[in-house]
Amino acid sequence: MIEGKEIKSGFHYFVMGWHLITQKGLRRFVVMPILLNVVLMVGLSWLFISQINHMIDWVMSFLPAWLDWLSSVMFIISLVMIVIVFYFSFTMLSGFIAAPFNGLLAEKVEKMLTGESLTDMTIMDFIKDIPRMLAREWQKLVYSLPIYIILFLLGFIPMLGQSVIPVLAYAFTAWMMAIQYCDYPFDNHKISFHTMRVKLKDNRWQSITFGGLISLCMLVPVVNLVVIPVAVCGATAMWVETYRNSLYGNTKNQRNSTAVSANVRQTTNTDIDLRNNQDIVSR
Repeated sequence: MIEGKEIKSGFHYFVMGWHLITQKGLRRFVVMPILLNVVLMVGLSWLFISQINHMIDWVMSFLPAWLDWLSSVMFIISLVMIVIVFYFSFTMLSGFIAAPFNGLLAEKVEKMLTGESLTDMTIMDFIKDIPRMLAREWQKLVYSLPIYIILFLLGFIPMLGQSVIPVLAYAFTAWMMAIQYCDYPFDNHKISFHTMRVKLKDNRWQSITFGGLISLCMLVPVVNLVVIPVAVCGATAMWVETYRNSLYGNTKNQRNSTAVSANVRQTTNTDIDLRNNQDIVSR
């Protein structure tokens, strides 16, 4: 059943992400992810443009001779599939490369919203924590890649690949975008990947709406370079307002805290207000 309230809140956190990246004190943590995205996008775009003809010919080579009459349709399908691969590659690589910086940005956003610092980390502590962050990115890849491969292969089935599969692919991508960016504030508190997915599923329409908006922005040139820090900020606001209290109660959050069971249902006890251009969490 579609929950209108959850859909509205998904829009709210997406819009709030755009507001947060302009806040004084966060801008310097936004710059590095954007610069990394620019470098990555330029490199992948060059590779995509230089190799697209070869990739289309390779995909078309799988078309049997007796289906030559479908060549025009298959050409369009091939192009769409290659764009999806490009999109997935950019998302995956940007996740790995920018993970430490996105985690740091999520930490600073949470401190701004709550007034509580997770921990006093030194530069060396941050560097030592990078392997753990990258391992978390690997978990997301292992979770999503098999499903993307199945959807990719099903896309070549006539009729089904042109109707149902694109819808399923977009819905799953929206879900993965929510997982990708909500994972940073969850991971900052060392909440397991499984627990995070269970909690996001409890508010699935909020998650899919939030992730769906991110997915659309990823397809818009220039905007896709900025939307990643926007997504991190919006996801962190979602964590603070929707999940933080249910997982930790009234205790002060610490980086070495242990979350309660994934079976605990959420209760929302905070509302984020914007007053005088400052984000305040009112209890």
